[in-house]
Amino acid sequence: MILLETERLRLRRFTPGDLDRLVAMDSDPEVMRYITYGEPTRRERYEREILPRWLDLYDSLPLLGYWAAETRPGGAFVGWFHLRPDRFDGGEQELGYRFRRAHWGHGYATEGGRALVSHGFGRVGAGKISARTLAANAASRRVMEKCGLAFERDFVWPEDVLAGRSEDERAGVKYSITRSQWQVRRT
Repeated sequence: MILLETERLRLRRFTPGDLDRLVAMDSDPEVMRYITYGEPTRRERYEREILPRWLDLYDSLPLLGYWAAETRPGGAFVGWFHLRPDRFDGGEQELGYRFRRAHWGHGYATEGGRALVSHGFGRVGAGKISARTLAANAASRRVMEKCGLAFERDFVWPEDVLAGRSEDERAGVKYSITRSQWQVRRT
């Protein structure tokens, strides 16, 4: 099922057939640099934990979840986006994205992120959308800003998210936008 389309992207539900694409993308140490400090996501974890959780989310929250991003036309796998209930701040929706390195710097994250922010405030009816990254991830911070989110606060990722890392290494930033801020920017 297709969630939405932009000028250059199609965001669709994941299927079990996407497993190899996800594993290949997460095997690139540069893709995982600001997520797991370069460690790949094991195939078994995608098979047993991650992909089943993503697929289950479609049943319980059909307008939210993880979405495969493909080029249009052509259907090349670019990466993924998510718009999901925020893991840390209840009542908010969280925007996220991850892309194959070959597709960095083409504006896909901004294009899809903006479309998901509009989707979140439109069809989903969100009151606030937030996004987080490691403080050192300047590229992701720029995408958040281009999507209309503004710096909200610094924080430290919980130890269970970035196990074995110092507080300095776990330094994060949260960006957000409220419905009323988004409405003002649209006009």
